Amino acid sequence: MFGPDYTAGCATCSTIADGFDGFAVHLANHDVTLSAVSRAPLAKLQAYKRRMGWTFPWASSLSSDFNFDFNVSFSEEQQREGGIEYNYERAGHAMDAAELPEIVVQNAAMAGTDVATYTRERPGMSAFVLEDGVVYHTYSTYARGLDGLWGMYQWLDRAPKGRNETGLYETGPWWRRHDEYDKR
Repeated sequence: MFGPDYTAGCATCSTIADGFDGFAVHLANHDVTLSAVSRAPLAKLQAYKRRMGWTFPWASSLSSDFNFDFNVSFSEEQQREGGIEYNYERAGHAMDAAELPEIVVQNAAMAGTDVATYTRERPGMSAFVLEDGVVYHTYSTYARGLDGLWGMYQWLDRAPKGRNETGLYETGPWWRRHDEYDKR
């Protein structure tokens, strides 16, 4: 997630993206292309990509309805009216609540934006196939469905204490962008 009004990419999504370069080459050699899409302007995405040292393809959907079509971006009007459909449900998500979990507030601050703006962008993953000149949408997942893409959690889930996050969210997310751990 990197909304047009963010000053940095979402720290949570950045930890997921940290694993992309490692397996993108394997996917490419199986005729699969991984590409990230965010609504921030391309120049902002490219600068952040350089900062993070990533090489995977990253496109801007700023001038299109792409993110809106897949229910991962929402207008201020949808947000005000409660007309958000995300993860195959209409409203009722943690990020729709009047009183948001502290971790959402802190994630917004880490992305350099206000909470309302931050919560209009949501994470998602979709797959497409091109056959005979026609693009087909074959799969989408959102929210907790993205856990499988979060490489560090696959390792932590197998560690002796697992994710060991009890009480950690009271002080905010324990993870950082990989270039910010020394700034704690």
